[in-house]
Amino acid sequence: MTLTNGSKILVTGGAGYIGSHTVMALQEAGYSVLILDNLVFGHRDFVENVLQAEFICGDVGDRNLLQQIFATHDIAAVIHFAAYTYVRESVEQPSKYYQNNVVATLTLLEEMVAAGVKQLVFSSTCATYGLPQWIPLTEEHPQVPINPYGTTKLIGEQLINDFSQAYQLRAVCFRYFNAAGADKKARLGEDRTPETHLIPLVLMAAAGKRDCVYVYGTDYDTLDGTGIRDYLHVVDLAQAHILGLEYLLQGGKTDAFNLGNGNGFSVWQVMEAAKAVTGKSWKIVTTDRRSGDPPILVGSAKKAEKILGWQPQERDLEILIEDAWRWYQVRSQ
Repeated sequence: MTLTNGSKILVTGGAGYIGSHTVMALQEAGYSVLILDNLVFGHRDFVENVLQAEFICGDVGDRNLLQQIFATHDIAAVIHFAAYTYVRESVEQPSKYYQNNVVATLTLLEEMVAAGVKQLVFSSTCATYGLPQWIPLTEEHPQVPINPYGTTKLIGEQLINDFSQAYQLRAVCFRYFNAAGADKKARLGEDRTPETHLIPLVLMAAAGKRDCVYVYGTDYDTLDGTGIRDYLHVVDLAQAHILGLEYLLQGGKTDAFNLGNGNGFSVWQVMEAAKAVTGKSWKIVTTDRRSGDPPILVGSAKKAEKILGWQPQERDLEILIEDAWRWYQVRSQ
């Protein structure tokens, strides 16, 4: 669906990993995009060299800047990625997470309402569910987060629900599982410091950039004793945002959707797939479980399939790792 001439989609955090892939998907679908990113975790070269999108360097919590943006641009909808996402850091520095993930989101919502912008796609997380009471996780699962990161995202969802009732905002909240992979042509990919995700850590070890990879817990009640997680290709994740946006532009109501592959892969399965893709080996250090890590974390995306017509196209673990490996090699040159 195209919008009226001059209208734009504002993407906060659009220079980051998932945000940049979504901006590319928006552009390929014919949308005009305005990126707002403070470049704390985003990459200017993504914007300038690959996306070549209109870009404002600034903070989503800057009320004056938001007022200026909404006053000078015809914004049809907002896709809100800008957030801090490190679980351990959220435990150590909760103030930072409440300020950025809650207060800044509130500021954005207030300025959207003031400007008459009523469509929002919100980047949430499966961390709002806390420890799983059943597998696969569905949207009806209780939301009982166990860390400040998950709590701040849940508060964001609650803000959105309240604004929807009071101010006729309409929003799609996407609860992600583990995003992975990279653009098929290696134009964009995951590049974070510090890196905490398993697949890029494994690829860094395969490339000789890390001494070892830690495996936290080998005594879970799973087929091979290691934790199982749901890995979703970032290109499929980006496509979900297009469908969520179009659902809203067509009059869809506020709702929340899981986004996941629907299949789980263990830590050992990821290791073996990465060895097959890279032809490399690396040192593995097994250690104790981390507090709060569930044995299995897999989500059901049947609701997104039914309502949005979304299905992940890339379910094969080795292909996902191949795309990430191709990107990593290009990025390291």
